[in-house]
Amino acid sequence: MFDLHTHFIPNDVLSWLRENKKKVNAKWVTKFDDKHEFLVVNEKWGFELKPAFYDFSVFKQESALAGITHSVISPIPQLFMYDFDDGITSEVSQVYNSSLVKLVNDSPDTISALGTLPLTNPEQAASTLNKAMHQGLKGAIIGPGLDDKPLSDEFFTPLFEEANRLKAILFIHPLLSTDPRIKSKKMPNLIGVPWETTVCATDILLSGLIDKYPDVRILFAHGGGFLPYQIGRLDKGYEQWDQVSSNLQAPPSEYLKRFWYDSALWNQESLEFLTKTVGENRVVPGSDFPFDLSVWPPESKTDRGVHSLLG
Repeated sequence: MFDLHTHFIPNDVLSWLRENKKKVNAKWVTKFDDKHEFLVVNEKWGFELKPAFYDFSVFKQESALAGITHSVISPIPQLFMYDFDDGITSEVSQVYNSSLVKLVNDSPDTISALGTLPLTNPEQAASTLNKAMHQGLKGAIIGPGLDDKPLSDEFFTPLFEEANRLKAILFIHPLLSTDPRIKSKKMPNLIGVPWETTVCATDILLSGLIDKYPDVRILFAHGGGFLPYQIGRLDKGYEQWDQVSSNLQAPPSEYLKRFWYDSALWNQESLEFLTKTVGENRVVPGSDFPFDLSVWPPESKTDRGVHSLLG
């Protein structure tokens, strides 16, 4: 079984964090007596630093016990470092990507990986993507844009041009929502994470971006958020309003079938709906392991989506 949505932090990255902990405000905090330390960067989105996050032998052992034969590893979104200057973001990208290249080279039959990019500098991001893919990575994991810029913004043109040329996978993974209305009851994660994916995916779809860059392979985390469930509303808007249809060559429901989606939905009926809506070859098994909210092992009926995405 494949798992296309896993996360890992190589030792070189943890060493970089410790060496630069003042610059990025990294803290290792004991919150509960019965849990491991929590890693918090820049006072945002702390998480329990379980051994599977950084001990590759534990990661491989737990994957094997779950029946996973091949994992696609991605950097964790907490270390995208988009809040910092380009120098820090570029540096951590280089350290992270180089470390993942080593993991892939050591276990090519069981491990593939996606890099991380300095999204705040699209020219540098394009160069970093090029280097990572020439070293053997499949593409990159990126956030759903920056605070003031969606991914359809012309600001990101250099990155999408290079990703299109390389036929790269861009795995779009949300960050926690900062909407003040949902700051309690774990809602920034429970509904904020899929909401951020929904906003990003809808913006990309309605912008016509994938007509302009047809060879970029866009993968959305967590089943595409809420977008697949509301695609009928977008189709109705396409029929009703020129502001919706003017950038598109077909109804939104047809564009929905040109993305890929992981299966991390925790609900079989939701997964069946997604698969029926976009097609089996557009849904890939993904767990979000080893985060607390992971589908372990990942749910999947077929590997058709894996082969269409990875090539």
